Amino acid sequence: MTQATAEQLIARARALIPALKERAERAEREQTIPAETIADMQEAGLFRILQPKRFGGYEMHPAVFAEVQFALAEGCMSTAWMYGVVGVHPWQLGLFPDQAQQEVWGEDNSTLIASTYMPVAKVTEVDGGYRISGRWSFSTGCERCDWVFLGGNLKPTEGKGGDTYRTFLLPKSDYRIERNWDVIGLRGTGSHDIVVEDAFVPVHRTHATNQHVEAAHPGRELNTSALYRIPFAQMFIPAVSNSCIGALKGATEAFRDFATPLVGKNMGNRAIEDPNAQLAYAQAIAAYEEMRTLRLEHYRRVYAAAESGEAVDPNTRMAWRYQLTRVAYQSGELVNQLLRCCGGAGTYRKNPLTRIFLDLMTGRAHIANNTDMFGRGLAATLLKNEQTLDPFL
Repeated sequence: MTQATAEQLIARARALIPALKERAERAEREQTIPAETIADMQEAGLFRILQPKRFGGYEMHPAVFAEVQFALAEGCMSTAWMYGVVGVHPWQLGLFPDQAQQEVWGEDNSTLIASTYMPVAKVTEVDGGYRISGRWSFSTGCERCDWVFLGGNLKPTEGKGGDTYRTFLLPKSDYRIERNWDVIGLRGTGSHDIVVEDAFVPVHRTHATNQHVEAAHPGRELNTSALYRIPFAQMFIPAVSNSCIGALKGATEAFRDFATPLVGKNMGNRAIEDPNAQLAYAQAIAAYEEMRTLRLEHYRRVYAAAESGEAVDPNTRMAWRYQLTRVAYQSGELVNQLLRCCGGAGTYRKNPLTRIFLDLMTGRAHIANNTDMFGRGLAATLLKNEQTLDPFL
């Protein structure tokens, strides 16, 4: 596949919006992203944005990834959420030893990887690697992927400190999917459970995800772009809230289309003439531009730091992380106001705002979008004039 430009990729994503809107109900009903949607995104090259060039990827600036995700979310937030999670995995695989990258992409460089980073693996160290077992929830897009990243903790080495968290990479032959994703929103993401029963994972298919030392990321020896020097949290956390920004934009358009012909049953006034509706719409429009601008600035700053090689101090990264988490909550509140202004007519499921609202409510339940927890952590650290010790930054 020839190298695409950022403008081409964003345009391709925007061209998919009508089809995504049309397939949104089906994705929700079937609890998985339609196969043709995956094919469309593959053909458009969208999953290659963060993939190493050595395997046909584009190694682009992460802001391009975000712009594509914004666009997809205007059509279907479930699709954009799945793209954000699965689409960031080529970046992480680029940090693994080359042997692992070859195993996944050697024969087919379009192979996709799912994940669930919950540290629930039961790990036993054996010769050459580990044996792991467990059940992991929330594996977005797992039915459309051939490999999976799973989280777990190693047994601490006696007398030594350090982070024990690891990501384990497994082929689909080593796990099974339990279809149990029955939730109120983001139903199309197909975030079912992953079950592993005593699988062997060689050392080269593990990654010390939260460590910042060079030795923890052997893939950087061959994948030398600054892209692969960005800390994990600064790549993954925005990937599970970018879709909220695009969904907010989609909600403003859905509100305009739904409310314009709407006439109140009691007063006989058009909904768009209601001052409260006008204010809710204006606030949502303004907030979308603000969040989008701040998010792109975040990517610019983390990429610039990776290019310069200058480490950003942990408290600053913690502040960035709090900013990232606020998006899901803010977007949900703004769409709630738009939905409220639709009145009784807005309670029908045919109102497209209903799906968007429920998707946002579900999205903000993700631990990475827990704005209260991260806000308290930031404030406590700064007020005490301390340096955060949180490794997941």
